[in-house]
Amino acid sequence: MTAHTWRNWSGTVTAHPVRVLAPRDEGEVADAVRHAAETGSRIRVVGAGHSFTPAAATDGILLHLDHLDAVEHTGTPAPDGSRLVQVGAGIRLRALCRELAQRGLAMENMGDIDAQSLAGAISTGTHGTGARLGGLATQVRGLRVVTADGQVREVGPESPDGGASLFELARLGLGTAGVLTAVTLRCVPAFTLTATETPKRLDHVLESLDDLVAADHFEFYWFPHTELALTKTNTRGSSAPPLPPARRFLEDEVISNGLFEVTNRIATAAPSLTPHLNRLASRALSTRRYTATSHEVFVSPRRVRFTEMEYAIPAEAVVPALREIQQWLHRSGENVPFPIEVRFAAADQVWLSTAYGRPTAYVAVHQYHRLPHARYFRAVEAIMRGYDGRPHWGKLHRRRASDLATTYPRWADVQRVRAAVGPWLFGNEYTDHVLGRLDR
Repeated sequence: MTAHTWRNWSGTVTAHPVRVLAPRDEGEVADAVRHAAETGSRIRVVGAGHSFTPAAATDGILLHLDHLDAVEHTGTPAPDGSRLVQVGAGIRLRALCRELAQRGLAMENMGDIDAQSLAGAISTGTHGTGARLGGLATQVRGLRVVTADGQVREVGPESPDGGASLFELARLGLGTAGVLTAVTLRCVPAFTLTATETPKRLDHVLESLDDLVAADHFEFYWFPHTELALTKTNTRGSSAPPLPPARRFLEDEVISNGLFEVTNRIATAAPSLTPHLNRLASRALSTRRYTATSHEVFVSPRRVRFTEMEYAIPAEAVVPALREIQQWLHRSGENVPFPIEVRFAAADQVWLSTAYGRPTAYVAVHQYHRLPHARYFRAVEAIMRGYDGRPHWGKLHRRRASDLATTYPRWADVQRVRAAVGPWLFGNEYTDHVLGRLDR
């Protein structure tokens, strides 16, 4: 052990880096990289620690990029009103959304958590939902990267001399291409969303899924051991009254977090009550419809601690896959008080994106942090692998580079670029495990 101890948000990972650094600018980042290379130490970057996997863990040098959080440049509007915004890679998504709003801009799509750093979110494949929209990495148009020689390179999809390939690995590559110091995003004019949240029978949701997914943003949460799901449809260009603050507090904080923590503790102490608790939770949900800024609608408070595994499968496979999970839960009687979340994304061309080359459904299974998750996650993972599933890079799974290679068509390109940029320096045990270990 060293004098430093680092833990991730969920408590699933603990690491003991030999040094922890918080560079104040890009020059200090370059100095840290050169020092690591000269001393034979590995170097990893950590944001908010929201990955459930050991993506940021290291016994070498751990970098915090919190000081690299400024908006550096806002470009001129394109004909569609979008702008390119260059921002420090360490900025948290919550702060980024505030900065964009002040400029009349927004991110095109987001997940439901905004605590992550921008670099961490894009590097692990964070995504939202929307069958016509890609993950956060698809919004990236340029990067500044500190490479293994301590040089700062500015790269984009059209960069010469290997820069375009470096860009592809750097925008979603678990930090193995170098240290990201700045990100250029395509941002859109600020917009509102009308959120419609409605409980429905699971059978009805699955039977009408094609129509539901056609919305701008659609997802649903299914409560195991019940036949009910909460559907969430977010629509652009529509309007409804804003949600009263008192109702938002009651439903999002008191019920969805406070009461949910209580029911999970009861389920932990008395597993036989879990089906009854899930039925009560699903029946307690009421329909609500409101309009707010996109960021306010995309993001939901998540204060109950959990572990998570998420798989990306072809969109057309989601119904049979869910039916298999439903059957396994019925046979096993597994104690699962957390709902299963299902989201959607368009096909993209980002080399290590879980949506590469195919319209995608995301199936996320969660378990309360006080309950065992291994058997449940293993069973779901086996089902997902039957549909050529790809695990989320930042969420728990048991896959290896040897079997992940077959599901990513650009795997050889990933390895070619990794070999050229100093993969040992910027890696850790997790990247060795999922991408393959390359020599120094």
